Amino acid sequence: MEARRVAPHPEPPVALTVPPPPGPAAAAPVPALALRGLWKSFGPKVAVGGIDLTVPAGSFYGLVGPNGAGKTTTLSMATGLLRPDAGEVRVHGVDLWADPTAGKRIIGVLPDGLRLFDRLTGLQLVTYAGLLRGMDRDMVASRARELLAALDLEASQDQLVVDYSAGMTKKVAFAAAIIHAPRLMVLDEPFESVDPVSASNIRAILREYVGGGGTVIVSSHVMDLVQRMCDHVAVVADGHVLAAGTVDEVRGGRTLEDTFVDLVGGRRTGMQGLEWLRTC
Repeated sequence: MEARRVAPHPEPPVALTVPPPPGPAAAAPVPALALRGLWKSFGPKVAVGGIDLTVPAGSFYGLVGPNGAGKTTTLSMATGLLRPDAGEVRVHGVDLWADPTAGKRIIGVLPDGLRLFDRLTGLQLVTYAGLLRGMDRDMVASRARELLAALDLEASQDQLVVDYSAGMTKKVAFAAAIIHAPRLMVLDEPFESVDPVSASNIRAILREYVGGGGTVIVSSHVMDLVQRMCDHVAVVADGHVLAAGTVDEVRGGRTLEDTFVDLVGGRRTGMQGLEWLRTC
């Protein structure tokens, strides 16, 4: 087909002013959490050796690694609970260690092994956590009761936390961590000791939270749980990140557990050296 010809237009007049420079390129989205060169040593032991990690806003991010890998130390530094020897932590663009008040205001933290004010009742503890955040007392009262009901703690809300089971203690600590509706939740082993029904309820709460624009970072040893629950994952060992990205990218068509074991090593097969366990 013959190309359509366009009638020529007269030449435009010569511009008498210098055109403005092109505008800046669209800024990249600010991550929910950015760790840069994070280091922490305890005496001669290097617990975290220069970790770099970027957690996209709105993601459900899993942090996995063997015992002693540096996960808890990393999360403690990322949330203002432990000062790093070197490196930078930014929470939604806020330099956490330069302005800890602003950074901590938008984080909800459930540390592993956290000591609670266990001579308070469950309701008192969650209420206290909300009031410490500067929330309105009526709002605190409403949210505390809603959280305790959602976590199946309503019947024991007037019981002292010291008398709670391990699972109940984990759940009430979770309620205290999220009552202020933070933009970022950092949860270290949140399902440990929690019964399957309560764990399912917590996962539902977290999915709704991420769906509403929040970001969750969860540390767990349960690979299948992370694979089903998270959209991003980082594998940590010996204080270093071995792999990070979307779950599909990291596992590469295999199960996350197989990829994890190949990355960190240490797989044992059979009963070599344990033949005495055989009963026949």
